[in-house]
Amino acid sequence: MRTPPNERVASDIVDSPRARKSAKNSESERRCILSGETLPRDSLLRLALSPDGQILPDPGAKAPGRGAWIKPDRAALESAIANGQLKGALLRAFKGGPGNVGLSYPDDLPDRLLAALERTLTERLGLELRAGNVVLGSNRIEEQSRTGRIALLLHASDSSEDGRKKLDQAWRVGTETEGSGNRGSVIPLDRAALSVALGRENVVHLGISGHAGDLRAANRVGQAISRLSNFVGSDPGNSVQPDPGDPLASAGDDIENT
Repeated sequence: MRTPPNERVASDIVDSPRARKSAKNSESERRCILSGETLPRDSLLRLALSPDGQILPDPGAKAPGRGAWIKPDRAALESAIANGQLKGALLRAFKGGPGNVGLSYPDDLPDRLLAALERTLTERLGLELRAGNVVLGSNRIEEQSRTGRIALLLHASDSSEDGRKKLDQAWRVGTETEGSGNRGSVIPLDRAALSVALGRENVVHLGISGHAGDLRAANRVGQAISRLSNFVGSDPGNSVQPDPGDPLASAGDDIENT
């Protein structure tokens, strides 16, 4: 079976710890079929090929079969669609695969990718809420920020500047970064979307806990925010960034694709 050029396959035989480490590093990276860049897998978006030759978003990278990887950049994707680059790149990536002759993708692929990334983030926030890692309510967020218990501070896209500044200042105190200008992340979701995702009314700000320096929850949420923000071309701010070396940082962890 041929392997598409953007997919890495580790050797079936691993002779040494060095070889195992090399194979692990190789498996954690993928090549963008549009730019040719090799980047950490969790910073890219996967496109999956259905049995009937339809290309569909697979943000959790869990769909079976072959996949093609692209950078989360809507402008670049729309340009590649307009000039035919995406079609050619997909044909090369899935050469010899099922449905290759009739390979196609929906006209609204960028919109579908956006919706999938938004869903990935909201589902991740819901999972972290149920795990007890989400702090809600401005007063609670401010209190826990000042005592260093908030690893990731998030603001809705339609939050007020005054409300953000107050919590940002408390967060800098708790992280001992006063004077740095660091601020929480303004994410590409408004208060209505956050309220629905978390089952609460008027969610404008939220914090992700970082008890005893445990940044795993912040990494998981940060990864989902980073991909969505990169796709829409927004600046989330200077809050905690996900560690690509964290095996739990994948935005798709514990979320099943449908």
